[in-house]
Amino acid sequence: MIPAKRCAYLSTNNLEGFFTYDHLTYEPLSRLGWSVQEIPWRQPDVAWNDYDCVVIRTPWDYQKEPSRFLEVLERIEASGTRLKNSLKMVRWNLEKTYLNDLARGGIPIVPTQWLSSLVHDEIAILCAQFQSEELVVKPIIGANADDTFRLPANASREETRNAINTFRDRDLMAQPFLPEIVRNGEYSLFYFDGDYSHCVLKTPKRGDFRVQEEHGGIIRASTPDSDLLAAGQCVINAIGEELLYARVDLVRMPAGDPALMEVELVEPSLYFSYDSESANRFAHALDRICGATEL
Repeated sequence: MIPAKRCAYLSTNNLEGFFTYDHLTYEPLSRLGWSVQEIPWRQPDVAWNDYDCVVIRTPWDYQKEPSRFLEVLERIEASGTRLKNSLKMVRWNLEKTYLNDLARGGIPIVPTQWLSSLVHDEIAILCAQFQSEELVVKPIIGANADDTFRLPANASREETRNAINTFRDRDLMAQPFLPEIVRNGEYSLFYFDGDYSHCVLKTPKRGDFRVQEEHGGIIRASTPDSDLLAAGQCVINAIGEELLYARVDLVRMPAGDPALMEVELVEPSLYFSYDSESANRFAHALDRICGATEL
């Protein structure tokens, strides 16, 4: 079959140092009549309407210029081509305050406080509030664990200097550090067109707390327990919108119950290499949403 439908994967200028798996979708998409081209989101003068769909995949520097990134997405949607996930969903998901919406809808989330800046005296106060010996702070708009800090309640000003300088005039979120992430990891459940596909378990390298591969995190395939599957499906149901892809990150709280860390609808790594059928599931989901298969 000669590919008759064109798909653009929105990426970035340089993926050196990142782990990517999207090439695994090229063959199953080709079998369904699609060709795929990667296009950096900063590339000027792209004729977006030459493509049947644009899928946001690896623009992993968007957090440096989120307003400019949204302007590009606006141009893509205005061109008439399908953008997945949609601009509406990206706008909602770009700022991690979306967790408030899900919490109000009954989704258990990791306890979170939202701040407009960070000062040293707040660290011990927040730790006491969370009944935790350590705190994790990160930007409200962020990716790849950039500018994410783990801070002990009794940290000196010298130890917290970088974090305080980073968030002196910048919105942030604060959460208790969860030792469960270091002991047993964080679960990522993947959904294509609303259907569960696969799961990976991410654990940090020794001495770290970040689970991303770029920071030495260890990834392995996992079969989630029924309560994790139920929790993930509740998140997808609560969003209630058409989603080509979604990654639901869950962690077990001290009592053992799952809680939502994040749901990623903008540019998540989808870890196709950890499930032999996942790329095929993704291809079929894209084809269902963005164009009927031509035989």
